[in-house]
Amino acid sequence: MAEMGSKGVTAGKIASNVQKKLTRAQEKVLQKLGKADETKDEQFEQCVQNFNKQLTEGTRLQKDLRTYLTSVKAMHEASKKLNECLQEVYEPDWPGRDEANKIAENNDLLWMDYHQKLVDQALLTMDTYLGQFPDIKSRIAKRGRKLVDYDSARHHYESLQTAKKKDEAKIAKPVSLLEKAAPQWCQGKLQAHLVAQTNLLRNQAEEELIKAQKVFEEMNVDLQEELPSLWNSRVGFYVNTFQSIAGLEENFHKEMSKLNQNLNDVLVSLEKQHGSNTFTVKAQPSDNAPAKGNKSPSPPDGSPAATPEIRVNHEPEPAGGATPGATLPKSPSQSSLPAVVVETFPATVNGTVEGGSGAGRLDLPPGFMFKVQAQHDYTATDTDELQLKAGDVVLVIPFQNPEEQDEGWLMGVKESDWNQHKELEKCRGVFPENFTERVP
Repeated sequence: MAEMGSKGVTAGKIASNVQKKLTRAQEKVLQKLGKADETKDEQFEQCVQNFNKQLTEGTRLQKDLRTYLTSVKAMHEASKKLNECLQEVYEPDWPGRDEANKIAENNDLLWMDYHQKLVDQALLTMDTYLGQFPDIKSRIAKRGRKLVDYDSARHHYESLQTAKKKDEAKIAKPVSLLEKAAPQWCQGKLQAHLVAQTNLLRNQAEEELIKAQKVFEEMNVDLQEELPSLWNSRVGFYVNTFQSIAGLEENFHKEMSKLNQNLNDVLVSLEKQHGSNTFTVKAQPSDNAPAKGNKSPSPPDGSPAATPEIRVNHEPEPAGGATPGATLPKSPSQSSLPAVVVETFPATVNGTVEGGSGAGRLDLPPGFMFKVQAQHDYTATDTDELQLKAGDVVLVIPFQNPEEQDEGWLMGVKESDWNQHKELEKCRGVFPENFTERVP
């Protein structure tokens, strides 16, 4: 008891809370059975429905915005690696090497700036917007409890008022054996005691009713003002959020376009210096290519048309637009081509594997479709997401409810977790597909 007292909790307080819960539960049962009327406010209920809808929409927008930011970060990483590749292959004696390196640095800075501004002007604003919902949701629930308390106090007071006449009749005409046996002078005292006791109960019930009504109305008035205002604020918030995203993306692409134009100018300069070189890019012939001298048939249904040979010539075009009399090189014979191995993956329909490739394998999770390997680290932003490190292998499984699958996301379990626990419920989660690559 001393410990409870030190924490501000007493046995009396606990008993009072338990009694409140019992009274509320009893009141709700009577209301559901139709034995007690329930205070209704249709306008407020509509406000609560709007609040729940607004919260659902905001939560989805926040999740999609985080997915968008994850994609921007992935694109930044891919662009950075591509520029690093260009820097490596760009030989020291080629013109424009320093300019190409500077363009790569500016490209990296532009991506970083774009990502940071999206976080500051969109994601943080989104977090602030959603931050007000938990408190209001808690107050809505508390208002509901106080409404039940008010209804219970009202019914208790009304029952005492209804029994008032019966009590007065009982006091006016003694019916108990004690009252009949008591002397005449004593009966008067008993009647006075019963009158005082009845009045005390009614006064206490009335005080409890007034108190419960006051608490409920204070909370109700505040929410009646806040909920419509919050609902109306959604329009301005959505406008500002998407305007910020659109404006940032527009400026980003403008600046990126300038960098791409500068890089193109550098490569044009390189091309002029080495313009005498001619090289040919040839398409891979298909297996059903016609024999030489035969007329090429139309491609079968569903198959791609034969890709023509592409010849790139850096030699300047002769004056007058005449084409040089160079002849196109002949395509290599089919027999000289190396064999091509095409890796296929099991077809899936609505998140399930055609033919059930993983249905009967005890070493893989039920419904296993294929494996992927993380190419980049991914930090989970929600409890239903997987935390990935580059190199992690994930066993991909279908969603239990295909309608819950968001575009660009997969469901899976890390192979290391599956081998250790063999429990999907604890280990599975969603992850962005563009952070991974399929493996055999």
